[in-house]
Amino acid sequence: MGRWWLLWLLVIALGLGAIGLSLMGVKKELQMHEWWRDAVFYEVFVRSFYDSDGDGIGDLRGLQRKLDYLEWLGISALWLMPIFPSPSYHGYDVTDYFSVNPDYGTLEDFKALLKEAHRRGLRIILDLPINHTSDKHPWFQAAVHDPDSPYRSYYLWSETDPGYLSPMGGPAWHPSPTGYYYAAFWSGMPDLNLENPQVIEEIHKIVRFWLVDVGVDGFRLDAVKHLIEEGPKQENTESTHRWLRAFYGFVKELKPEALLVGEVWSPIREVARYIQNDELDLAFEFDTAAALVRAAREGLAEPARRAHALDRFYYPDERFATFLANHDQDRVMSQLGGDWNKAKMAASLLLMGPGVPFLYYGEEIGLQGTKPDEDIRRPMQWDMSPNAGFTTGKPWRPPFGQTVTISVAAQQDNPNSLLSHYRRLIQLRREHEALRVGAYLKVKVEGSAARSVYAFVRQSKEETLLVVMNLGEAPVRDYSLTLQEGQVPGGQAAIELLQQTAVVAPSLNEQGRFTGYRPLHELPPYSTFIVCLK
Repeated sequence: MGRWWLLWLLVIALGLGAIGLSLMGVKKELQMHEWWRDAVFYEVFVRSFYDSDGDGIGDLRGLQRKLDYLEWLGISALWLMPIFPSPSYHGYDVTDYFSVNPDYGTLEDFKALLKEAHRRGLRIILDLPINHTSDKHPWFQAAVHDPDSPYRSYYLWSETDPGYLSPMGGPAWHPSPTGYYYAAFWSGMPDLNLENPQVIEEIHKIVRFWLVDVGVDGFRLDAVKHLIEEGPKQENTESTHRWLRAFYGFVKELKPEALLVGEVWSPIREVARYIQNDELDLAFEFDTAAALVRAAREGLAEPARRAHALDRFYYPDERFATFLANHDQDRVMSQLGGDWNKAKMAASLLLMGPGVPFLYYGEEIGLQGTKPDEDIRRPMQWDMSPNAGFTTGKPWRPPFGQTVTISVAAQQDNPNSLLSHYRRLIQLRREHEALRVGAYLKVKVEGSAARSVYAFVRQSKEETLLVVMNLGEAPVRDYSLTLQEGQVPGGQAAIELLQQTAVVAPSLNEQGRFTGYRPLHELPPYSTFIVCLK
């Protein structure tokens, strides 16, 4: 009897061990699939990045030539704004989803870019507008000219104008010789009927082509909250949520590691639903972006502190995309009044805080621009040569301005430049898991001069990092820090990683937390410190 009992214990132990190994394998596979958690993304408008052939328009070969720069900066993934054929300069009104805009090159050029990027460990995701097409797309041309066309049901039609406005405030329904069609953004971008199974199959073909046949690493989904309307209710409808859940399942079955990041320009409680229900991997967090820029502009910690608290509440696993500005907003440097110090603080807030960071091209050199849209999408400024080194020809849009400081060449070798600051922060993020995926722990800041001081802890299993920023223009001496949650491993030594300056280690209480801690006697104006608690 004793022997049988020992045999059963051995069987159970082996079984539990196998389950443990299986779970470890699942976890490892999940981590592989969620490569984007470790990434720093860079948004590229190909038209404005680098022109390789002198026609004044950036192209895919030009982007490939600049991969050295992006690798030097520490970027690990690229988001390309639409590269499909389109009648517009921006490309969000697509006429062919299976080829490349001739202005940018050929499909073979893109494949060469993708191959070289992958060789360097760089991922590429494509901007995919599926809410609408161009009115020049063959589907719509067939639909608008022939009410009996099989493509008629690819779009939304009405014999009369339903009379309500679009979410953007303009007309939602537009007249044509054969009836009114729905187009939320403008008449040149008619909305697809995403409840039509034939349209869904067309989109599946597009996704399969780029993910499987070509090999891209995912998509940024444009205008997600507008996908399916329910009469006058045109944003964030339940029909949109149901559609995305099914689409997400299709994509993950096709390519589990493919990233889906969505543009949901809504309050945080609406955005979070797309993550909580597994409709997207990431969603852009617009409320947080506005708060981070405000904190840097006004030199106040509270907007950033409040935003990160809301992020943790709505995204407990930090599945959100954090950014400062994008191709639809005034450039962050312009929002900050051209102030280099404030731009450095905005960079620190973006790259040291929670979430997956996205940089808009040129942000790292302080490129400026305010609307109209063409002026926030001007050419990248590489050097002081004619047209800022973007092209040898006449640029499609002139650069912002050839100043001494706003270029890669002017800043690349300057250790005090904005570009160098971005590079150091990105390198720290890549070197320290806690800054990428570590928990965000609240730190209370006290003292009469502490309103400009923002502090928090990023903690992984391997390390604990304390981030301290003085966002203001005056030095701060009267401050103290108290860790409000979690605990720090005992026997601490403190090493400052960013400035390589001497800091004092904290004394810990019974709960393994510090109170009244002052790592530095003084926090200089516009300063960032990353303290590793060893």
